[in-house]
Amino acid sequence: MAKGLICAGGEATRLGELTKITNKHLLPVGEWPMVYYSLALLQAAGVKEVLIVTGQHHAGDFIDLLGDGHTPSRDGKPLFDLDLTYKVQTKAGGIAQVVSMAEGFAGDEKLIVCLGDNIFEYAEVDAIREFCNTQDTGAKIFLKEVPDPERFGVPQFDEDGKIIDLIEKPVMLDKRFTEAPSNLAVVGLYCFDSDVYDIIRTLEPSARGEYEITDVNRAYMERGDLTHATVEGWWRDAGTFESLGSIGSLIAETGSNKVRSSATA
Repeated sequence: MAKGLICAGGEATRLGELTKITNKHLLPVGEWPMVYYSLALLQAAGVKEVLIVTGQHHAGDFIDLLGDGHTPSRDGKPLFDLDLTYKVQTKAGGIAQVVSMAEGFAGDEKLIVCLGDNIFEYAEVDAIREFCNTQDTGAKIFLKEVPDPERFGVPQFDEDGKIIDLIEKPVMLDKRFTEAPSNLAVVGLYCFDSDVYDIIRTLEPSARGEYEITDVNRAYMERGDLTHATVEGWWRDAGTFESLGSIGSLIAETGSNKVRSSATA
């Protein structure tokens, strides 16, 4: 099985006072800290070893909360049975830079990457296992229809439904576009083979000075080695005051990281 990576850095300045004394990914969403949802997704998919990358200011808070990854829940039953490793990102440089930090941890194994502020109704276990078990090489991205695609990385399709380009924040960042070429966003869940580190080494920083995960996915696309799956149920990015409460309400109503009955161990 692949290894897992949770990207849990960033300053989260949009959350103001809430992130002055702790990391955004440790804030409560529903009844659990935000990072629990990414851990639960990876565990549901069968991942056993997970690397958490966070910033240096609150790295100790993750260790205090999660320890080695063998975590009981409030009623004493195991919540997580994972082997956790931690790394510190001292300077923000984009998601691709965080992925590059997993090279020594994952080695030649496949890597499942979760953004720690992305929360899903379904864990997409089937698609992740399909990548791990049957896709020998390449990468897989996950897409979700959204009303505001210009805020995200967006795929462009040809007439046959094949992805022919990936655009980071069309209109807002990529000024070649006056509107997004599709209403599908690339969500914060990615699957990569071990070629990803060599690809990242070839990248140049974008206009905002970061190494973009969109450029990584585009490199796989240009090699003809990129697959995609559509996320079922809801998907949310917990980055604002409003989202923290609304996602908690969604989870209370529907649950999160559910595994559909078609998924098999």
